[in-house]
Amino acid sequence: MIRVVLVAGFFFTSLPFMIAVQWVLGRLNSKYWGPASVAYYRLLCRALRINVTINGAPVRGRPVLTVSNHVSWVDIVVLASVAPMVFIAKREVASWPLIGAAARVQKVVFVDRTRRQQTGDAVREIAQRLRGGHPVVLFAEGTSGDGNHVLPFRTALIGAVEAACNDAGLGEVLLQPMSICYTAQQGMAMTMRERPIVAWYGDLDFFPHFTAFIRRGVVDVSVSFGTAIAADASHNRKEVTKALETAVRHMTVVASRHALPVTS
Repeated sequence: MIRVVLVAGFFFTSLPFMIAVQWVLGRLNSKYWGPASVAYYRLLCRALRINVTINGAPVRGRPVLTVSNHVSWVDIVVLASVAPMVFIAKREVASWPLIGAAARVQKVVFVDRTRRQQTGDAVREIAQRLRGGHPVVLFAEGTSGDGNHVLPFRTALIGAVEAACNDAGLGEVLLQPMSICYTAQQGMAMTMRERPIVAWYGDLDFFPHFTAFIRRGVVDVSVSFGTAIAADASHNRKEVTKALETAVRHMTVVASRHALPVTS
């Protein structure tokens, strides 16, 4: 219980400082905005006892929409510690105390999937982020899963590529598949039964899950980057989405299998 209090105390006292720093750096359009964010989330990973292994590399220096599976709230901490990334989140997150403010300074794009007009606005905002040189992460399943299976990818927000090409004048955007897979706990490979311990999905309450996660000890996670696909306004959205889904499924399976002990 003491560790839970210490970690929660660190998070809720350091977060306002991070928000202030990121707000200032963002207003100044400073090149240190990204590195400052990565440094903070790496520190948070250490506090939460998360070990991150990176396979492959994220695309740099070009407009890229990174398309990933989604397992838990922990994904945000993990991925933000790897490289500067802009996330897409549900509209409700904007109203969460502190978390909403942190999301705004991190240039998060908020989307209400239940309202078609709001989705269109989000797509245009994603295009603006890409034009500004910010890699955007899309959790293409549209929700989080149990960590054992990759759910079917949705095609709607991948339309941001078309908007980016047409409205922002980018000509071409790269779509890079990315997999996140929680592989071990306390040095022992996670089984299918154990992996949902990390997952936050369905109607699970946040604070009980947050407390249980901290108590569980060290968690290993594998973040894998696949080969990017070049897409423009003429791409077939459904075909591209299926190709990205297949790549993410493959990387997730490989990461989970490599975590299992070898049996003779």
